[in-house]
Amino acid sequence: MRDEQEKTGQGEDIHLLVATLPAQLQAALLELELEQLIEVVIDLGRAPEARFAEQVVRLAERPVSHDDLAHVTALVGEFGPDNRSGIERTLHRISAIRSRTGQIVGLTLRVGRAVYGGIELLRDLIETDQSLLLLGRPGIGKTTKLREIARVLADDLHRRVVVIDTSNEIAGDGDIPHPGIGGARRMQVPQNRGQHAVMIEAVENHMPEAIVVDEIGTEAEAAAARTIAERGVQLIGTAHGNTLENLVKNPTLSDLVGGVQVVTLSDEEARRRRTAKTVSERRALPTFDIVVEMVDRDEVIIHPDTAAAVDTLLRGSDPRGERREQSGNGQVHVRVYEEPSPTPEPPSEEPAYRGPKRIYPYAISRDLLERVIRSLRLNARTVGGPEQADLVIALRSRSDDQRLRRIMASGQASLHLIKRNTANEMRRLLERTFHVLEGIEGEEVDAAVTEAESAVQRVFERGEEVVLAPRRPALRKMQHRLIAGHGLLAESVGKDPQRQLVIRPVKEG
Repeated sequence: MRDEQEKTGQGEDIHLLVATLPAQLQAALLELELEQLIEVVIDLGRAPEARFAEQVVRLAERPVSHDDLAHVTALVGEFGPDNRSGIERTLHRISAIRSRTGQIVGLTLRVGRAVYGGIELLRDLIETDQSLLLLGRPGIGKTTKLREIARVLADDLHRRVVVIDTSNEIAGDGDIPHPGIGGARRMQVPQNRGQHAVMIEAVENHMPEAIVVDEIGTEAEAAAARTIAERGVQLIGTAHGNTLENLVKNPTLSDLVGGVQVVTLSDEEARRRRTAKTVSERRALPTFDIVVEMVDRDEVIIHPDTAAAVDTLLRGSDPRGERREQSGNGQVHVRVYEEPSPTPEPPSEEPAYRGPKRIYPYAISRDLLERVIRSLRLNARTVGGPEQADLVIALRSRSDDQRLRRIMASGQASLHLIKRNTANEMRRLLERTFHVLEGIEGEEVDAAVTEAESAVQRVFERGEEVVLAPRRPALRKMQHRLIAGHGLLAESVGKDPQRQLVIRPVKEG
């Protein structure tokens, strides 16, 4: 039954590709079984070839001439900057090889087929609103699956879908997209280097519920993908790399699966984890919730929780995932391998974690948040993922973000919202959260900080004690933390409201 679906999906437009060839080559091709044809190659001065999955057939003994190449190029029209052209409303692709002077000396006419019903292995995954990343070697069928996914999302699941079509790989050549993408809309990308800009434009201008994009391969495209996912849009894409491990090790694209950072642990934390003090950790939440490794057209390995799989890899174990295979009759066979679990810790009556408060910044500046934490001298630190956090800070405008909702539903962290991505907003929130400086204006806080820092400098320069102005208890506590951070001692003297700090130099010896 599945074979019939594929034959139906091919249609008869393969003859449109054959019709671009010189008459002698057309006649030779039409005597062959075209259903398995992959591509036709014609290079100047060489015999033309038809390539099939199992064999290569010479179409003529006479070598290809300049006239033969000119015949084809005249019919297929202009080639773009990527040396590719196509045939209107088909998926066929004609790619040119040029000499040093820019003259076309070779053509590859690749057959494009829309295979309907080819995503049974993944259908349950795309029916969720989770973002999905396909990996696999070139030619394994990633783009074919993307095309069918776009059609299913648009026609079967009735979602607003936009296809980002670089070089017309997904929806074919011409202004009207190929029917293989169903009711999905298509945005063409004139040049490869502009794909990231079109991705962002799609979200900002056309309000899609899902975006389909092929071959995310640059840092700019990875950043655009994260922006799309953080806006609650389902993202279906492919990337360079055969496996999840390849992607984690790729410095340009590792951000798609959360990125990697090197962390130095405290002695206590290293003992608790039973690891070295310097370890690699996932830096952030993955852009894609699910990663699919395509082993073959009918066999995939699925990592349903990208974050967990990456964490497993960084611990040095193999995230084996879930292997799915589809037989000739369409039946799907599933084998589930449990992810290796870390060595169980001995039971203890102590809490599992007693360190600094862990904060995850969701789509806000991590550097800015860390500076605010340091300025307030809080017993807190930022972390790379929400599953490690005690609290999550996000913008109020993102409170309806579907991705944020999933994060909060799956963990124990509390959510705190701020209006703007600024230091003042973060400081006010942390002051409330950590029960410091309640009811005190920002100007008074800044004055106390400036006074304490100036006093610390005087102590170091002159070696004499410095008396600070009387302050409220919360401000004195903040000044205490700041002074202690410089390795100095401070003592509170007097009675409120005239109680104040005295900073004394550290006596040597």
